[in-house]
Amino acid sequence: MLNTKNLRIERCSGKALSQYIPELARLRIEVFRDFPYLYDGNYEYEEKYLQTYIDTPASVIVLAIDGEKVVGASTALPMKYETDELKRPFLENNYNLEEVFYCSESVLNKNYRGLGLGVQFFEQREEHAKELGGFKTITFCCVERPLKHPRRPHNYVPLDSFWNKRGYFKHPELKTTYLWKDLDDTDETPKPMTFWLKK
Repeated sequence: MLNTKNLRIERCSGKALSQYIPELARLRIEVFRDFPYLYDGNYEYEEKYLQTYIDTPASVIVLAIDGEKVVGASTALPMKYETDELKRPFLENNYNLEEVFYCSESVLNKNYRGLGLGVQFFEQREEHAKELGGFKTITFCCVERPLKHPRRPHNYVPLDSFWNKRGYFKHPELKTTYLWKDLDDTDETPKPMTFWLKK
C-alpha cells in the first residue's frame, strides 16, 4: 500500500519552477504516452514548453510532491498568453480573452491516482485564478479520439463525469487542432481538441 505521509501539494510560479523542469518533462512524457494522447514526446521540446510557465506572468504550476519526488503537476495561465490555436475559437465566439483563464494540463503518476489529487489540482488552479481576479470563465481542452481507435483500452473510462462534478461542461462550438506525433506515426498529425468551460 502506498505511503502518502510525505505527500504534499505546492503552488509554484516564475523562477521557483526552474528546479522542477527536468522532472516535469519526464513526467509529461511518461503520462501522455497513454491513451487518449499517445504522445511520442522528447525532453528538448518539453523543457522548452515548460519554460513558458517560468516566463509568463500570472502562470501557475500545482505540484504533487512525495518527499522530494514530483509525482504530479497541473498547469494554468491566463488565456491571453496562450498560442493562436487556443485563442482562435474564443475570439471567433466573441469571448474577451482578458476574462478567460486556461487550465493547460494535469499529469499524475499512475501509483498516485484515486487519492483526490486531481480534485486538488482543479481547486488550486481555480483559487489562483480568483486571486488574480478579473476572470469570468475558466477552461481546458481535451483531445477527441474515435470510439474504435485501435489503441483505445477496453477498460478506458473518459473523465467527462469527473469534469462535470467540478462544474465544467463540454462546449462543442469551441474547437481547435493541435499537431503532435502519435506513438505509431512517423510524422505529426492534427488532433481535434474540444474545450470545456466553467463560469
